[in-house]
Amino acid sequence: MTTNVLILCTHNSARSVLGEAMLNHLAAKLGKNVRAFSAGSAPGGRLNPFAVEALTRAGIDVSGYRSKSWDEFAAADAPAMRIVITVCDSAAAETCPYWPGSPVKVHWGYADPSLALGGEDGKRVAFELTRQAIGYRMLQLLELPLDTMSNEGLQQALTAISES
Repeated sequence: MTTNVLILCTHNSARSVLGEAMLNHLAAKLGKNVRAFSAGSAPGGRLNPFAVEALTRAGIDVSGYRSKSWDEFAAADAPAMRIVITVCDSAAAETCPYWPGSPVKVHWGYADPSLALGGEDGKRVAFELTRQAIGYRMLQLLELPLDTMSNEGLQQALTAISES
């Protein structure tokens, strides 16, 4: 059975897209039955070009990724999520829609790389470091025995990852 993971950030243009792309890429590479999605409460309508660049430089195909509303995943015909991860503090503080199936929720906060100092070069470095940090946590998630974990055990494991 596929484990669906929804990654949220307010504008769904950078950190959540990095998470979605990294988790899908790593899951495919490791042969894990995990599918990531991303969304935001106030989607910006476009992907941050520095996020696209960081993913492309890492050899990750970004075709098909887009900025979208979390409302798509609260609809009756949406895929059932097992895990919902917020990656920005503002999304974590918002009241989320009801997610069918009562998924496990966790906050893995990352600083906004689009606010990095140093002009375009500084932003490129910040996006690459954020991509790497998100990728590291996604690797830890993929090492969990998702098919056999209870929601309580999964909650504990995901919280432990957030503290590492």
